[in-house]
Amino acid sequence: MKNRIALVTGASSGIGEATATRLAAAGYKVYGTSRRGASGASRPFEMLPLDVTRDESVEAVVEEVLRREGRLDLLVNNAGFGVAPAAAEESSLDQARAIFDTNFFGVVRMTRAVVPHMRRQGNGRIINIGSVLGFLPMPYGALYAATKHAIEGYSESLDHELRTRGIRVSVIEPAYTKTEFDANFLEADAKLDEYRDIRAALTATLKDVMANADAPGVVADVVLKAANAARPKLRYTAGGLASRLRLLRRFAPAGLMDAGIRKDLRLDLRELPGSPVLEK
Repeated sequence: MKNRIALVTGASSGIGEATATRLAAAGYKVYGTSRRGASGASRPFEMLPLDVTRDESVEAVVEEVLRREGRLDLLVNNAGFGVAPAAAEESSLDQARAIFDTNFFGVVRMTRAVVPHMRRQGNGRIINIGSVLGFLPMPYGALYAATKHAIEGYSESLDHELRTRGIRVSVIEPAYTKTEFDANFLEADAKLDEYRDIRAALTATLKDVMANADAPGVVADVVLKAANAARPKLRYTAGGLASRLRLLRRFAPAGLMDAGIRKDLRLDLRELPGSPVLEK
């Protein structure tokens, strides 16, 4: 992997930091990005400032890497954020646009910036950090799930377009991952009293689940596997739970999946007026 150049967005913590560190250990020359750029932390890769919602910022960081290295072999699109558990109608259209601007259009901006250079090189890899929520629904997380569904469709279409140019696109699909991601959730900006109790219940459930979630390194290892594969797959699950969910989605009857999701989140009980779960 020596002399191969990688750019990892959202690399200041969590999956992005673990991925950049893992790639550097494998021999890549890695540039990570965050809104603030360099920090006091000691890392085996350099941090550059990047705001994936601004075209000029995206173009500047790609041009800087190319100026320094003359090529770019791997782009890992990881930057993104989520919204705390809330009903879909509790986020305004402005908030919905903001989520898509970072989580989906950020991927589009970065891809548009690097593809011309990879095309001229005749090779390159683009790896998008998706989620099991790219193929499963997330009640009370509809907007985040929608961005991950969009990444799945975009990535698969893009891979068909670019593979004859020597460029391959893959999506990594983790389940719950223990990061600071949930600590930085954006609160819904149009909250309704009708959903107050279920918001609180699902927030508590999420905290319990995250306490036993996979470490970011689980995802980083899969990114490295996809980056180095001679014949990369379009989709890679990351972690045991993600693999099981992918198999269930593929082979289980739709009705069984639907019932399982509602049972796991205790939705039918929680949404009943006067439910003892809501009254606790």
